[in-house]
Amino acid sequence: MRRYVINRVLQVIPLIFGMTFISFLIIHLPPGDPFSKLQMDPQISRETIQQMRKLFGLDKPVVVQYFYWIKNVFTFNLGTSFSYHVPVSFLIKQKLKNTIALSVFSIFLTWFISIPLGIFAAIKNGKWEEKFLSFIAYIGISIPSFFIAMLIVFFVAKTAILPIGGTTSIFYKSATGFEKFIDYLKHLLIPGISLTLAGIGSLFRLMKNNFLECLNSPYVITAKAKGLSMSKVYYKHTLRNAINPMITIFGYELSGILSGAALVEIVTNWPGMGRLILEAVLSQDFYLVMASLLIGGILLVTGNLIADILIAFADPRVRLR
Repeated sequence: MRRYVINRVLQVIPLIFGMTFISFLIIHLPPGDPFSKLQMDPQISRETIQQMRKLFGLDKPVVVQYFYWIKNVFTFNLGTSFSYHVPVSFLIKQKLKNTIALSVFSIFLTWFISIPLGIFAAIKNGKWEEKFLSFIAYIGISIPSFFIAMLIVFFVAKTAILPIGGTTSIFYKSATGFEKFIDYLKHLLIPGISLTLAGIGSLFRLMKNNFLECLNSPYVITAKAKGLSMSKVYYKHTLRNAINPMITIFGYELSGILSGAALVEIVTNWPGMGRLILEAVLSQDFYLVMASLLIGGILLVTGNLIADILIAFADPRVRLR
């Protein structure tokens, strides 16, 4: 098992280098740079703009800029934001914790609801319960997450049952630790429920189909023929094999933290990475965009690595490949 994990970790290193290099080249393809807009200001001379480009290393070839950037990353220096004029690490630290909190909350809630419902629907296959749940799942799949978020924000604005936008209320500083947690959770509910409702349908269908496929497998038929109770057949023999493909999906869920929550964050005014990345792209804030892509890439390979390790634990045959 140790050798398997080490091999997977070693494969991650060149993948991150290749991903960041290609991303660095792509974001430099559009013409101009963060200082191009300054050329329209007659009060700023061309010499001043050139000096600023030289100060940030933007006068050098793109490949040279990349190696300067990757060297600074190893010293935990992600550069300075051209838009906010503060270290990129400071901005990331402020926003990333909110995005991770939102994503972890929605992923946990989605799996907590979808997996049992998928198993229940597979057991009740062909009956009205399964047809009703499948119909609801199709509706959930058809509606994008940002539209669900808009509907929830509209409902909450009419009823005022939850706060909209931000992470804290005006009394946050004077509240106790538990009250601060409850206040943060109330602000988290709108974007969290939006992502959960958008993700339940597809995960439910995958679990139901996997469980149904395993129910028709020879080893399950043999277990039934031996006279085992249906609870043992369902939860010991069938579930263990049906859950393996879901582990891979879990790895992708983790890797999609930044991209999956971005639109919902913008619609619900949740101060996470979504709006920060959008503003960075529009303003050609290279270092902020690269930091976001780096974090997204690390989450991607980490999610896949965790999925591989979990599958290896669940199915020992994987380690022998």
